[in-house]
Amino acid sequence: MAAEAVVRALASLAFAGALLAAGTAAAAVPSHFGTVLGNGLLCRDETSNRYYFDYMVRFFGQPYKREGGAYWFRTPEATLWGFPVREVMVSDESWPYSFVGALADATPEKLEAAIAAQDGVRYAKIDRSRYPVRETRTGGRIVYANRQAKIYCAKFKPLPLPPALR
Repeated sequence: MAAEAVVRALASLAFAGALLAAGTAAAAVPSHFGTVLGNGLLCRDETSNRYYFDYMVRFFGQPYKREGGAYWFRTPEATLWGFPVREVMVSDESWPYSFVGALADATPEKLEAAIAAQDGVRYAKIDRSRYPVRETRTGGRIVYANRQAKIYCAKFKPLPLPPALR
């Protein structure tokens, strides 16, 4: 009887610990979110979809959908360059590029100005359309996504080694 009580108590503690761990995975935006994701979106680092996927799962929980070649994460309370960021996208293996992107609650013009003021990164308009694509020298882009700005960095995935070099 006592052994059963101990087993039940341990099971309850394990369950409570699992709930606590699951709750904290998406509880608060980490203080390094702007540094890690911001630099990734500006193409300042190697763009590894595995790295960003693991980072997002660790701090925001599992993606809420997989669509358009990407895993989509909700990021309530997250901000970048002073604007709310509600969603982050990380490429999946079906896409020929490795990318990380985010939807900012701002127009591309406002986001571009905030990035220039805070980080000194400049964007050039690379087309003459009504809604021009903006691009940095490192390849980061800002585009319109309805009335919001989508900022992303996409790079070709490295080629696997040929069999002779493995």
